[in-house]
Amino acid sequence: MLGIYFSGTGNSKHATELFCNEYDKDSKVLSIEDENVINEIKNNDFLVFSYPVQYSTAPKILRDFISDNSELWKNKKVFVVATMGLFSGDGSGYLARILKKYNAEIIGGLHLKMPDSIADEKVLKRSFEKNKLLIEQAEQKIRKSVELLKLGKPTKEGIGLFYRMAGFFGQRLFFGHKTGKYSDKLKINDNCIGCSLCVLICPMKNIKIENKKAIASDKCTMCYRCINNCPKQAITLLGDKVYEQYKIEKYI
Repeated sequence: MLGIYFSGTGNSKHATELFCNEYDKDSKVLSIEDENVINEIKNNDFLVFSYPVQYSTAPKILRDFISDNSELWKNKKVFVVATMGLFSGDGSGYLARILKKYNAEIIGGLHLKMPDSIADEKVLKRSFEKNKLLIEQAEQKIRKSVELLKLGKPTKEGIGLFYRMAGFFGQRLFFGHKTGKYSDKLKINDNCIGCSLCVLICPMKNIKIENKKAIASDKCTMCYRCINNCPKQAITLLGDKVYEQYKIEKYI
């Protein structure tokens, strides 16, 4: 088994690591940003794919990764794990359909409700205790899903027509346009001190420093990594103010 993930603030990374460790303590887990990930995929027939849902779709960086490496997925057995702040409908099914188009065999799916990482919106902000409980519940759900997978009865959350309709009518119909392309909406205000942290951690190389200030371009994949790590809370995307920065390390 090989675990593959894309993660902005750690939820999907944590989910992949726990899932794979529960299934096989010797399994590897890699980000799609890892330079070795392509070779590891070639050498493994069973993959666990984890990612954060965005409006019932997958981040553009992940969709591009799959399509740019379309030849890799043929005959691979894939289990998809989708992490979300509240609801996705067919979170795992959305990515599963893309992989299936490239001849992957979809084994199952799992939906995990975890703390919200959208730092500049108030809507899904929860208390420390509630966030910690969400992660504990997600971990229990992962362990149960692994047990069922070992018994040959994999969970199939997000996969099927009912889930697909829920994802489409619940979010994609109204908000799907927000993730169709990379975003040019990342904003950096005057609080920026030009520390370059955002430049270093952006998976898209979408930010640069000019005149000791960070400047964003038009290729943001909406992962919220820079927003949650900026020491001056100078970066926003959907909202105009950072309410709470999130990192999973705070809760595990």
